[in-house]
Amino acid sequence: MEFKRGKLSNEQLIHLYKSLLLPRMIEDKMLLLLRQGKISKWFSGIGQEAIAVGASLAMEPTEWIMPLHRNLGVFTARGMPLTDLFKQWQGYKSGYSKARERSFHFGSKAHHVCGMISHLGPQLAIADGVALAYQQRGQLKATLAFTGEGGTSEGDFHEALNVAAVWGLPVIFIIENNGYGLSTPTNEQYKCDYLVDRAKGYGIDGIRIDGNNILEVYDTVKGVRDYCINNQRPYLIECTTFRMRGHEEASGVKYVPKELMDTWSRKDPIKNYEQYLVKEKVITEMEVATMRNDLKQSIEADLKIAMEPEDWQPSVQEEVADLFAPTLPNTILDFTELNNPILTKKRFIEAISEALRQSMVLYPELIIMGQDIAEYGGAFKVTEGFVQQFGKQRVRNTPICESAIVGAALGLSLEGIKSVMEMQFADFVTVGFNQIVNNLAKINYRWGQNADVVIRMPTGAGVGAGPFHSQSNEAWFTHVPGLKVVYPSNPIDAKGLLIAALADPNPILYFEHKVMYRSIEAEVPDEYYQVPIGKAALVSEGEAACIITYGMGVHWALQYKAAHSEASISIVDLRTLAPLDYEAIEKVVKVTGKVMVLHEDNLTGGIGGEISAWIAEHCFEYLDAPVMRCASLDTPIPFNTVLEKQYLANSRLEEMMQKLLAY
Repeated sequence: MEFKRGKLSNEQLIHLYKSLLLPRMIEDKMLLLLRQGKISKWFSGIGQEAIAVGASLAMEPTEWIMPLHRNLGVFTARGMPLTDLFKQWQGYKSGYSKARERSFHFGSKAHHVCGMISHLGPQLAIADGVALAYQQRGQLKATLAFTGEGGTSEGDFHEALNVAAVWGLPVIFIIENNGYGLSTPTNEQYKCDYLVDRAKGYGIDGIRIDGNNILEVYDTVKGVRDYCINNQRPYLIECTTFRMRGHEEASGVKYVPKELMDTWSRKDPIKNYEQYLVKEKVITEMEVATMRNDLKQSIEADLKIAMEPEDWQPSVQEEVADLFAPTLPNTILDFTELNNPILTKKRFIEAISEALRQSMVLYPELIIMGQDIAEYGGAFKVTEGFVQQFGKQRVRNTPICESAIVGAALGLSLEGIKSVMEMQFADFVTVGFNQIVNNLAKINYRWGQNADVVIRMPTGAGVGAGPFHSQSNEAWFTHVPGLKVVYPSNPIDAKGLLIAALADPNPILYFEHKVMYRSIEAEVPDEYYQVPIGKAALVSEGEAACIITYGMGVHWALQYKAAHSEASISIVDLRTLAPLDYEAIEKVVKVTGKVMVLHEDNLTGGIGGEISAWIAEHCFEYLDAPVMRCASLDTPIPFNTVLEKQYLANSRLEEMMQKLLAY
């Protein structure tokens, strides 16, 4: 192993050594505590510390880093207090995640470290979003994201690198090639000679380096950082290394050939660098011993403080409250507060477009992203003309990389920038599902980082588009804590709810029924206003029965009532599906005693089941009949219009309402 100090001073060389030694000594202590049962799990980075330490120290302290579960050196290099780290690993309330996350699945805004999730790869796209924020603001900064050689097989790796390359983002992607993905060796992970060769496929540059050489890592990343900033381009670095312990301690290393273990033990990044410093008379063996002793004492002292028992009781209220970032007071008028508004007839699609335009003006950093949304105006022309008004930097066409774009939206949030992503069809959300349900939804609960992201979801059947362009998949997301789900039924609510969603600092799935785009119109205020999220609307009043519904179901219910003027029917438009307005539901149940829950989504697993269960549990004494559900068939949505009509819930509404009223 050849070390080249370049222009580094003795003080800098020693600082690198101390920074390299610290995570090793912490790990040695943690492994002891693990065997004693004082911590629950540990993912060791012994043998590959030079990558995390060298790369982190090469970045500026205010530049975001996206580490993985073996990158203790990132956390220590960023100066996180050891007492806080020890508390985190013990699952203490005073740790970084309030006892909600283990080991390294946490982040710290103060230290510009973004917490990973267990799914390999999503952190890479978050780095794209942060880099985009730097770029938008003209800041000379870069981001750093880690992955393992196993993680390069994930689609997230491809998507993140592709987006970074296409958009010209200053992101450093580091592959820690440590020989194994859990127990699967590299020859079963990929067939190319070197992973860095993949850079060519994205039209970017890359380099393969010795990941056990702290000076080579530090010097390379420092130079690459300058390159990324000066050229506004990403860069791929493959670091060869080896982990000297198992995937996690319980897995062991029996699957590793002894000769391979022996070879890499001779390449230990700390031992070799220490020998180099002593040989070059940068430091003496006595000074090394003193440093080790000082670090040991410091670790023991901080651990003693951290091990003090905590006196706290879990709070259900606090757990629920931390799902979402608090909404800040705003000056946006509620629809009901408008004084003599100027009304203009607008179609549903025009109301949505106006809400976006007005929000783009109010939030000068707000970015809209999606496939074909720029010059083309989106598949449904919602953003037509936006490029001319706001420019391509804020209205951005995206590659077909749904997961990466959701991740990029989250990255923008880390830097306090709002974003809207248009999912071209709600059906396509499946390829971005992981980012939504595991990153966006959980991040505020995990470590207090909000996700200020709105995902627009063109949805619904009735246009003969078949099973992959017509699904009603809103119920998927109502099951996920940490997400808000909005579904307007008319132009007034469409505008007001979208404005409210954009003002909210939390992740929101905003569903737009495609049939309504050009078929539903109303007199809509020209002013900027909001409709509160989480509040249902009483569309019509009656006493015989009620229909609780949303989206297209509201119009089906109104059609039924118009055809049956003799029936006294209440209609409730939920407008928001998460959180549900249980107060409004209870109120209408008390008045009518008979309830039909109507939705376009298929019956099994639809939100109608949740509403019905809640009514049965909380409003049973007010019921005069069983709660009934009217929903679409439990089949995929067929293409043929005759079959589609049969599939949809409204084909059975007449029959089921007769049954309910006759009960």
